[in-house]
Amino acid sequence: MFEVYGEKLPSRLILGTAQYPSPEILGEAVRAGGASAVTVSLRREAAGAATATGSGGQFWSLIQSLGVPVLPNTAGCHTVKEAVTTAHMAREVFNTKWIKLEVIGNHDTLQPDVFELVEAARILCEEGFDVFPYTTDDLVVCERLLDAGCEVLMPWCAPIGSAKGPMNIDALRSLRGHFPDVPLIVDAGIGRPSHATTVMELGFDAVLLNTAVARAGDPVHMARAFGSAVKAGRTAWLAGMLEPRDTAVPSTPVIGKAVFS
Repeated sequence: MFEVYGEKLPSRLILGTAQYPSPEILGEAVRAGGASAVTVSLRREAAGAATATGSGGQFWSLIQSLGVPVLPNTAGCHTVKEAVTTAHMAREVFNTKWIKLEVIGNHDTLQPDVFELVEAARILCEEGFDVFPYTTDDLVVCERLLDAGCEVLMPWCAPIGSAKGPMNIDALRSLRGHFPDVPLIVDAGIGRPSHATTVMELGFDAVLLNTAVARAGDPVHMARAFGSAVKAGRTAWLAGMLEPRDTAVPSTPVIGKAVFS
C-alpha cells in the first residue's frame, strides 16, 4: 500500500497513457501491470480529439472504465502561466486536486525549468492543489519544492523517453537519505524492468513511466513485467540488502573445520 496526499494506492506503479497502439491495448496494459493510477496530458489529448472525430470521447470513457485515479499533467507547458492555467483546466475536467506539474525548460532534453517549476508549485499549492512536481535530481531544488508546499517529489532518472535508466545513482540515493519521510516517485528515463527494480531497491516509493511500456513490442506483457519488477525492488528494500564488498566472503564457514594435509 502506498499513500500520497492522504489517498492509499494499492500498487507502486503509475503508468502514462500516451503513444499506445490502441485504446484497447492501453486498457489491457494498465490492468496487466496493476497500475494504481494513470497520468493524462490534458493539452495533448484535447489536441488529439480535435483532429480525430470521436476519439476524445472514446479516450475519456476508457480512462473512466479503468477504475483508477487520474493524475492530470501539464505536459507541453514552458512557463508558469501556461502550467497554472492548464492545472486549472485539468481540475475542472477531472474534478481532482491532483496535478503532475511539468514546466519544460529545454526542448532537446525536456529537462524541467526548475525556476519556473518552483514558482508554479508555490502558486498551485497555495490554491489548494496536490502537486506532484516533475523535477531533476537536484537536492536544493527538491528542498525548494517542499518549501513551496509539495508533499511528493518526482525526480527523473534520465531524460523523458530516453530509456537510459538511472544515470546518477548517488543523487537518487542522496534524495532518499535527505528526505526519509517524503514520498519519492521516479519519473522519466526508465527503459527496462531492471531499471525499475534498481530505483525501488534505493528505497523509492513508486515508479511512473510511459514510453517503455507504450512503445514496447508487446505493451501488455511489458506492463506485467514492470509490475513484477517494482514489487521485487520494494521487497528487496524492505528485506535489507547486502552492501557490496571489496573481498570475497565464503558462504561456508572455515573456522573450526578439520584441516587435512
